[in-house]
Amino acid sequence: MPLYQKQHLDSFVYFNIKKLMSINIRIGDRIRELRKVKGLSQEALANLAEVDRTYMTKVETGKKNVTVKILEKIIIALETDFGAFFNDNNFKK
Repeated sequence: MPLYQKQHLDSFVYFNIKKLMSINIRIGDRIRELRKVKGLSQEALANLAEVDRTYMTKVETGKKNVTVKILEKIIIALETDFGAFFNDNNFKK
């Protein structure tokens, strides 16, 4: 592969990884925001969503790429739905 193509590919991969990290952080921020509105600790939310507390910490800090299935469990535990969860300015960028 020519060097210019490799550099282009490297830039593309970096941009998409950065974008993915950004969505993970925005999802984590939204979970934290809704959790605090409900007056729940991370541990309480983790118990309600039936996930490990340390996993919940990683999701909230954007360090874990949460699956749709786990996100659904968290959203249900927060007594909301996908539409309301994503209807937030964090996701309208």
